[in-house]
Amino acid sequence: MDDQKITNRRYKDGDNKHRPWQEEIFKGDTSHKCPTYVHRAPPCQGSCPAGEDIRSWLNIARGIEKAPGDMSWQQYAFNRVTEANPFPAIMGRVCPAPCETGCNRSVIEDHVGINAIEQYIGDHALEEGFKLPEAGAETGKKVAVIGGGPAGLTAAYQLRLKGHGVTVFESHDALGGWMRYGIPNYRTPRDVLDGEIQRILDMGVEVKLNTRVGVDVTVDQLESDFDSIFWGIGTQQGMNIPLPGGDAPNCVAGVAFLDAFNQGRMKNVAKNIIVIGGGDTAMDVAAVARRLGHIEGDDAAPETVILDHTASDVAGVASRSGSDVTVVFRDPMPASDDEIRHVTHEGVEIQGPLNPVEIIQDESGRAVALKVVDIEWKGTEMLVKEGSEREIPCDMIVSAIGQGPDLTGMEDLGDARGYLPVDAVYRHKEHDNMFVGGDVIRPHLLTTAIGHAGIAVAGIDSFLAGHDPKKRPKVDKFHFDLLGKLRESELAPGAYSHEEVRGTDSSDYAIHNYEDRSKFEIIPSDELYLGHFEYEARIKRSEHDIDDTQVLGHFDERIEGLSTEEAVKEASRCMSCGMCFECDNCVIFCPQDAVFRVKKDKATMGRYVDTDYGKCIGCHICADVCPTGYIQMGLGE
Repeated sequence: MDDQKITNRRYKDGDNKHRPWQEEIFKGDTSHKCPTYVHRAPPCQGSCPAGEDIRSWLNIARGIEKAPGDMSWQQYAFNRVTEANPFPAIMGRVCPAPCETGCNRSVIEDHVGINAIEQYIGDHALEEGFKLPEAGAETGKKVAVIGGGPAGLTAAYQLRLKGHGVTVFESHDALGGWMRYGIPNYRTPRDVLDGEIQRILDMGVEVKLNTRVGVDVTVDQLESDFDSIFWGIGTQQGMNIPLPGGDAPNCVAGVAFLDAFNQGRMKNVAKNIIVIGGGDTAMDVAAVARRLGHIEGDDAAPETVILDHTASDVAGVASRSGSDVTVVFRDPMPASDDEIRHVTHEGVEIQGPLNPVEIIQDESGRAVALKVVDIEWKGTEMLVKEGSEREIPCDMIVSAIGQGPDLTGMEDLGDARGYLPVDAVYRHKEHDNMFVGGDVIRPHLLTTAIGHAGIAVAGIDSFLAGHDPKKRPKVDKFHFDLLGKLRESELAPGAYSHEEVRGTDSSDYAIHNYEDRSKFEIIPSDELYLGHFEYEARIKRSEHDIDDTQVLGHFDERIEGLSTEEAVKEASRCMSCGMCFECDNCVIFCPQDAVFRVKKDKATMGRYVDTDYGKCIGCHICADVCPTGYIQMGLGE
C-alpha cells in the first residue's frame, strides 16, 4: 500500500452533516458540555469468542500498562491473557483469529498481528515456567467435567479458580480433545500442548482417562457423585458421505482420519486421495496426506488402520512416494486463506465449486472414482452446468463435510439433531445441574469452546451457590477493570462517609470523570481520530517454504514465532480503541489548559489525564483529537 495516499482526516471537504443536536449545543465556540472519559470495548475483543481482554495485553506488551513490582511484562501479559484463555501458545498458532478481522487498524493499512503476539506470550510462558493462579478457597462442591478438550479443560481451570473440586472424564488415553486428536501434531506441537495442559492439572484437577461416560460410567452415577456436570464432549463422529456408493470401505470420515494420524497409528495413505469439503478439517486432512505419502507395493488398505484401530507397520520415508491429493468443495470454502495457501503450495489440487453426485465402485465394492458436476451459485441457489459431469479417479475418499456428537449411553440428553440443547447461559434446557460448552452445542472454533466454558462456569458457580445464573452482558467478555488496576497500584478510592455532600470531584472516595460502557458498547473506527496514526506495516511471522517437493515426511511447524523485539513492535501498532494510550493530544491541544496529566504518583492505566472543570469551556477539541475515542463530551447534561 502507498502510505502517501493515506488520509484519515476526521473532517473532510464537503462534510455538511452535523452531529446529533444533543452533541452540538454551542454558543459561539463554547458549550455547557465538558469531557468525560468513557471506556468502551474494542472490536478485537468483541470479535473474540473466548472473550480475551486483547487490548489490555497488547498495551502491556508495548509498555503502556505497567506490571506491578518487579514482575516482567511477559508474566503480566500472560496473567491477563489467561484470565479468559489458558492456552495462549496453542490458540496463537491455530486460532483463525476473528479478532483480527474486527481490528480497527485495518482501516489504516492492516490489522494488528494479534495471534502472533499471543503465541509469543504463550511460548515465553512455557519457556519461563509461568504458572496459572492458585486455586480458590475450597468450597466443598464437586463438578464432573466430561471431555478433556478445550472446553472441558477451560471449565476445569475456571472452576478451580472458584475453589470447586473438579474431576475430568476423558475417553482417550490423553487430554487435549481436538487440539490433540483433530489438529495435526505439527500445528499443535505436543510439548506445547502438554505444557499448557499440565498447568491446569497443577491446580488440583483429578483426571480419569480411558473412561467413556454413558458406557464406563452412567449419567445417573455422575449426578449422584457430583453437585454439577459440565459437558464438553465435542463432536467425535464424522458424517457419512450421503451419496450412492458412499458405503465403500475406502470412504472414511475426516475425523477418523486425523484421529488415526494423531494417535500415531496411520503411517501412510493411498496413492490417489479425494477430500470432500472446504473447511479447515479438509485442509488438515489434505496436508497430512501429502506428508505421509504412499508406500509403493504396499497392498494393505489404509482404511483398515483408520476403521479397525490397528497400526501401520511400514518402512521409512525413503520407500515412500507422494500421494496425489485433490480437495473437492461445493459451498464457498470456509477454510482460512492461510490454510488454503499452504496446502496449495504443498501440492494439493483444489477443485470447485463442484457437486459430488456419486461414488463409483469397482467389482469388489471399493471406491475408484468420484462423479462430480460443475456448479455455480446465485445467492443461495445452486445451478448445475449442463454437460459438465465427469469422474475423478481415486483410491480413497475422505469426507470432511461435518461431524456430530457421540451420545452413546446418554441419548436422552440430546435434541433431535443429536446436540445438547442449552439456554443463553449454556445451561442444559432440561437439567438445571448441567452446563455445556463447545462443539456439542454447535460446531465452531476452539476459541469458541473456551468462551462457552467461561460463561458456563459462571453459571455453575451461581447454581452451586443456590442462585439462578445471572443475565449476561451484551458484550460478554473479560474487560479491563479500572478499580482493580487502582487497587493494584495502591490508588484505590478511600472510604465513603455516607454523609450528604456536593461537588464531589475533589473527593477521594470514588472514581470521578469516568464511565465504563465496555459491557454494552463496542467502539467503531469512525469514532477514533484516525489522522493520528501513521502507516506502519504489520510484522508477520516467518514461514518455512514447504513446497510440493519438500512436503513428504515434513512434520515441523510451518511458522516461526516472533522475537521479543518483534512482538513489542507489533503490539505498538494497536490503536487502544476505547482506552487512553497516553498520547498527550488532549493536553497539547486544549486552548484553556484545562486538560492536564495526572501526577505520576496518582497516575495509572486509564487515569493518565484529568480535566479542570473550572477552566473547561466545552470546546470539544480534546474529544476531536483523541485517537482512541476515550474522550466524550458528556458532563453537563
